[in-house]
Amino acid sequence: MAEKRLHEVSRAWREQYEKGKLAFERNNLDYALNLLGKVLEQEPGFYDCREALRAAQFKKAGQGGGGGLFRRILGSSHLMKAQMALRKNPLEALRITEEILNGNPNSLPAHKVLADAALAADLPKTAQLSLEIAYKQEPTDRNVALKLARLLAAAGQGARADAIMSALVAAHPHDSEIVQTAKDVSANRTMTEGGYAALEGGQGSYRDILKDEKESVALEQEKRDHKAGDTGDSLIAKYEQRLAAEPQNLRLLRALAELYRQRNEFDQALQCYARITAYETADPTLERAIVETHVRRNDYLISQLDPNVPEQAAQAEQLRKEKQEFQLAEAKKRVERYPNDLQLHYELGVLYFQAGRIAEAIQAFQRAQNNPHVRIQALYHLGQCFARRKMYDLAARTFENAIKEKQLFDDEKKELIYALGGAFDAMGRKEAAIEQYKIIYEADISFRDVAAKVDAYYATLEG
Repeated sequence: MAEKRLHEVSRAWREQYEKGKLAFERNNLDYALNLLGKVLEQEPGFYDCREALRAAQFKKAGQGGGGGLFRRILGSSHLMKAQMALRKNPLEALRITEEILNGNPNSLPAHKVLADAALAADLPKTAQLSLEIAYKQEPTDRNVALKLARLLAAAGQGARADAIMSALVAAHPHDSEIVQTAKDVSANRTMTEGGYAALEGGQGSYRDILKDEKESVALEQEKRDHKAGDTGDSLIAKYEQRLAAEPQNLRLLRALAELYRQRNEFDQALQCYARITAYETADPTLERAIVETHVRRNDYLISQLDPNVPEQAAQAEQLRKEKQEFQLAEAKKRVERYPNDLQLHYELGVLYFQAGRIAEAIQAFQRAQNNPHVRIQALYHLGQCFARRKMYDLAARTFENAIKEKQLFDDEKKELIYALGGAFDAMGRKEAAIEQYKIIYEADISFRDVAAKVDAYYATLEG
């Protein structure tokens, strides 16, 4: 079974899906869960609907829905049914695990079974959605990490797959399956990034690819051999000489651009990237490198100015303003180019927030919160936006929703609890605020200034 996009689904189920999305937007979450679940029973490969259902599940959990002992017992019973159905009827296992996630979208066992069922039904994106959530909860889970890395590699996300496998190899250096999978992932990345895709499309030749790979290895080795104290003049001269004979050698151009960036010669680096864009117009990694180079150039120029000299301080402030405007403009372009990528909406929201454009930031974070991978951080920033507008009741409610969804008591959760305490403080609810600070104090006395806040509170009681 193949996964389907919206236009591939029958009109009747598209309409039900749209009703489910509307119910979600109106916060009628039980109705949204019911509608979206029914659509997936009929169209289990409808990935957009699966994402919408997941967002509704997390949103309901954040509002305190779906908990309780009965739900946990029911979830345990359903999990056994899903495990039994997995081998004979993976689509039934999918349906059952979604019922579990309706009550507890963070259920690690349910996501593991759902991912296995999706893989058995040949629904890789559906599997990846659950594995991403499971991996975020338990990044040390060997099997989850292996499956996720393989899916990422197959989807062309080689850099992320490599990162996951590198961490696994470091943790399990003698695990033969992990070591072999790491090699496979690396080889897959070489194929997708080294020209094999063009070969399959009837372009290029194996000789071209082997030559390209050999050159990549040689360039990497030259960069490693490049001494830290060396200015790089000899290597740059060598590459420039080669480019005169091979003006379309894109790998060489990238290597040269990186050398120029290391030397803070940003204009030369950007000229190299401009030459690459003449041949490659749809490379996200290239787009990111160009943006990063502009930002690094700006930061470097600021670092060369003396803040104690009024004229230079004014220049630095102007450069910061230009940097902010540039980052915002580029982020807006990416959102316009990929409007359904909620991660990009989140990144844009952060830039709006930093620029003090709170209304636009709120809109971006409200969109981004529907992505389960950035939902917690989107809620955190959304709460901060409300606080900036002195809407402290809305801020507190948003922080509370995020805290309910955050299972692991890590620094991210501490930040949320601290922010909630700040919102209570701003409303004059001092007792409620100190209770939040005490939660952190009990676990981590060194976090921010909670020690000072809690100690000061008890000092007033003694007085």
